[in-house]
Amino acid sequence: MEKIDTCGMSCPQPVLMTKNALDNNPNGVDIIVDNNTAKGNVERFLKHSGYSISVKQREDIFIIEARK
Repeated sequence: MEKIDTCGMSCPQPVLMTKNALDNNPNGVDIIVDNNTAKGNVERFLKHSGYSISVKQREDIFIIEARK
């Protein structure tokens, strides 16, 4: 599964990177974010795009797993 690291980026960059990754991997990707705003925006985008998501937290980062 492709992983994209958006740590240190502010919105809308994490959402745009997620969209681009899903264009190439429509079955799903893992997105790494480091703030709650990006986490919430990416989650909303994924839900509206029909993906199921699960979120894991490791220290100061979140790993969002998006799957069709």
